[in-house]
Amino acid sequence: MKILFATSEAHPFIKTGGLADVSGSLPNALVALKHKVRLVLPAYQSVLKKVANKGIKKVAELTVNGCGKTFQARVLQLKTGAIEGVEFPVWLVDIPELFDRPGNPYLAENGTDWWDNGERFAVFSMVVAELAMNRAGLKWQPDVVHSNDWQTGLVPALLSLEKDAPKTVFTIHNMAYPGNFPKSLFDSLRLPWQLWGMEGVEFYGHFSMLKAGLIKADWVSTVSPTYAKEICYPEFAYGMEGVLQKREEEGRLVGIINGIDEHIWNPATDNLIVENYSAKKGRIAGKLANKQALLSELCLLRGEKEKRSTERLTNCVDKPLIGLVGRLVEQKGMDLVLEVMPEIIHQTSANFVIVGTGDKVFEAKVKLLAQKYPTRIWAFIGYSESLAHRVEAGADMFLMPSRFEPCGLNQMYSLAYGTPPIVHHTGGLADTVVNATDENIKAGTATGFVFYDPSRHALKSTILHALHLFGKKRTWQKIQKTGMEQSLDWKNSAKKYVEMYSEKK
Repeated sequence: MKILFATSEAHPFIKTGGLADVSGSLPNALVALKHKVRLVLPAYQSVLKKVANKGIKKVAELTVNGCGKTFQARVLQLKTGAIEGVEFPVWLVDIPELFDRPGNPYLAENGTDWWDNGERFAVFSMVVAELAMNRAGLKWQPDVVHSNDWQTGLVPALLSLEKDAPKTVFTIHNMAYPGNFPKSLFDSLRLPWQLWGMEGVEFYGHFSMLKAGLIKADWVSTVSPTYAKEICYPEFAYGMEGVLQKREEEGRLVGIINGIDEHIWNPATDNLIVENYSAKKGRIAGKLANKQALLSELCLLRGEKEKRSTERLTNCVDKPLIGLVGRLVEQKGMDLVLEVMPEIIHQTSANFVIVGTGDKVFEAKVKLLAQKYPTRIWAFIGYSESLAHRVEAGADMFLMPSRFEPCGLNQMYSLAYGTPPIVHHTGGLADTVVNATDENIKAGTATGFVFYDPSRHALKSTILHALHLFGKKRTWQKIQKTGMEQSLDWKNSAKKYVEMYSEKK
């Protein structure tokens, strides 16, 4: 099949979260199954800098409506193999007035939303629809258009009005971001009036690009089977439960767990860690070497002199190290983590390493705790892909107490790296981590630690249980190895997407 994959971010071009990982990995997995894929994303300023001198060329130009004006959109093509790990052609939609600006895809440098995000991604979606209908002169029409999250939610809606349009699939990576805008945006963009209304893009008088995808796509998917069930309930649906329940009743809502890119996240080949290892070879020695290197790096990052960091290293390396990498926000359970950390510090010998950015209040509290317990907590406020790899390889266990988590990738990275995750039973966390109960340990199926109530008490008792089992080396190594032996790559998930693509409209 010919598949056009539309997204607002994709690794290794630009990344703010898990959507970029999926958008970089799933197309490769589809190519490996012999399908023809084109990835299309906006030509952000930082992306154009990254692909400069990589053999990029203009392949099409078209005019598209904005708010009371028209834009000239150039379609730039990056040839296959120009960027390592990208095994498919990439189309970049270049509209300088909308995308040639600093900051990340959605936020200005001061951390606020771009004022014109609605127009930016609506116009991008219009260009994608023109490409999908083969009206840009590229002589390539897909069989399926796969769009992702609210930024491309308008694509299935526009294609629903076309004759002989490709099949459409819309994937929800997180219902918490609805892409809601005033009706005046819908009017200013001169969008087809047929799309307005309760059976269209209207959401309580507003214009919702998320709803556009949910209600108009031939198929709706989300990134784990459990999350597909959860979003049909009001607690997770953000007012869209009626639409989602209807799609489920139609048999058009599917949950497919994400995979991980084992070319990037694989302790046996990872060049960002100091010693490679696998479930079968060098696991114990490799984890220890990476833990020593991580602790040394963290001490030096904090500005400690080498002699002092060596002393600290000797004292810490045999103590359990709990890692956390991610957004420091309430959704990720950071308030719970901050509540229990001091108690764990006082009651056990465990140490913590935290890497991430997020809510400024949480960032400040993490820094404060790291200053209060300088020999027990290391904090890196910022994002570092390379440090994230070293935390996965060097930590003994990984903390991921999300209140909700559509899929989650870090828990799967942790399983692959022999770093048993501690997770809340929700979404993809529930689908990928098997709790280390006595029964599951005995059966050889346990891969991590699961708590079922998003409370500080449940989190604390689960951390204490993990620390208790960490002291039982044989049991711990069994849990580690079982996690590392899980099949976590994209192959099975990609096959499920192909099955969905192959279904009738």
